[in-house]
Amino acid sequence: MPYSKGTLKMRLLKRLKCTQKFEKLAWATGARLVAGVDEVGRGCLFGPVVAAAVILEPDYRIKGLRDSKLIDQKTRETLAERIKQHAVCYAVAAVDVARIDQINIYHASLLAMREAVAQLVPAPEHLLVDAVRVAWDCPQTKIIHGDALSISIAAASIIAKVHRDEMIRRWAPVYPEYDLASNKGYRSPKHLAALREHGPTPLHRLSFAPVWLCHEPQEEFLFEDEPQVIV
Repeated sequence: MPYSKGTLKMRLLKRLKCTQKFEKLAWATGARLVAGVDEVGRGCLFGPVVAAAVILEPDYRIKGLRDSKLIDQKTRETLAERIKQHAVCYAVAAVDVARIDQINIYHASLLAMREAVAQLVPAPEHLLVDAVRVAWDCPQTKIIHGDALSISIAAASIIAKVHRDEMIRRWAPVYPEYDLASNKGYRSPKHLAALREHGPTPLHRLSFAPVWLCHEPQEEFLFEDEPQVIV
């Protein structure tokens, strides 16, 4: 039986080594403030897309940095705290479902990354970005599978993942039918079954096929806007 594309991708990511190679190449150009940038939640049916930007201290190595998809929740949360403690600076930005549905998930992901970079103080002199370019005026290195190859991008991936997961956990009790605490808004059999039975909530992405194929949206709940984070 052939392996799925997802399984093959995870096997590839596990073989890649996360190092300072790309940071060192950027430093060699004269840039000292090198930021890793990544987003999470792009494939979710529920909730915002979240991006983080991180400038790590050049002389302090955090053991265990790698793509957030390859790390369990407890390890991610431990690493996220170490990253925050030993980063020159970091920032998080989220783009909500209304904006995602308006401009599509690709452009919403780019917007979240740009907003995260814009919050960094001091401003970065070079960006290392996972597979794309950000609308920001400084040199950039686009790295395929960057969160599995660059420690700075991996750090951004971990910060963004932990932040987004916490946001979704806060919504889980509001919409218990969708099992959000378990699936974090991604597709799962229970999530899809709940969509078919109950229809989408105001925090589902109506532009995504599994959502718009379901019933009418539910009544909105009014909550305060999620604050952005900057240190």
